[in-house]
Amino acid sequence: MPFNIPILLTWLRIVAIPLLIAIYYLPADWASGQERNLIATLIFIAAALTDWADGYLARKLNQTSAFGAFLDPVADKLMVAAALIVLVQLGRADAVVASIIIGREITISALREWMAKIGAAKSVAVSMLGKIKTTAQMAAIPLLLYQAPLYGMNTMQAGEWLIWLAALLTLWSMGYYLRMAWPEIARRSAEK
Repeated sequence: MPFNIPILLTWLRIVAIPLLIAIYYLPADWASGQERNLIATLIFIAAALTDWADGYLARKLNQTSAFGAFLDPVADKLMVAAALIVLVQLGRADAVVASIIIGREITISALREWMAKIGAAKSVAVSMLGKIKTTAQMAAIPLLLYQAPLYGMNTMQAGEWLIWLAALLTLWSMGYYLRMAWPEIARRSAEK
């Protein structure tokens, strides 16, 4: 297993997951509700920034690796899933939205793994639609975690709109990836 700065950043993102969750289990006299929200928001934003930084540094420093390519999306999916579960528990996100987003991530990860196994990974490579979906959810989650007005903006309302947009884009992108993989799925099914 290689170890370099990009992989360290990815591991830090994974370590941040229990911290994000633990913030909401601190004793009440350690941090107020809004302090917890602020800390959780900052943890999530820092994790999102490391997601960008690890990819950038891996390319810039020529430190890309198969392990890094595996670990990076796993860290992303774990962080988003943990944040969504926290938001559902806090009553700030709908369980339907969380189920759509988490379910899609599991489905597409399994699809990509299978397509890679049969040598057809390029047909389910990351698309622009997937990147837009990720941007919407990475903007929505900190707004929902923060939950207080920010420069006159109702962060909860903005976060709710963005998380529902992310859920719709999630379904759309899942359909896109399944459509791209369908010829191979149909061909493999016909062979049996």
